[in-house]
Amino acid sequence: MTTSRFVLTDRMWDGIKDMLPGRQGSPGRTAADNRLFLEAVLWRVRTGSPWRDLPSEFGNWNSVFVRFRRWAEKGVFEGVFKELSGSFDLEWAQMDGVAVRARAKASGGKGALRRSRSCDPGEG
Repeated sequence: MTTSRFVLTDRMWDGIKDMLPGRQGSPGRTAADNRLFLEAVLWRVRTGSPWRDLPSEFGNWNSVFVRFRRWAEKGVFEGVFKELSGSFDLEWAQMDGVAVRARAKASGGKGALRRSRSCDPGEG
């Protein structure tokens, strides 16, 4: 999978890679690729897709899900997100009423759908 579509920048990755389980030199099994796994989790969160729809480039969806559950139960994501929360500057993402404009039809203005009866009630 191409890294150009990844969410985690190299700077972000450098800040969190040493706090993740399964890293080289830590006790237990060494993970295949923690960064790719985190990208899989972020892909799923961004898209809102079910785990079964995870692209195969991220690995077997069930393996990714099981690993996600383990990390969630250990509280790993809390530390990761706490570390990353200082990396994002979302001031530009604010929106106000000036930026949002509805079409006239949406507010019932001129050109709105008019109700009409299919037959005259006097006829019968």
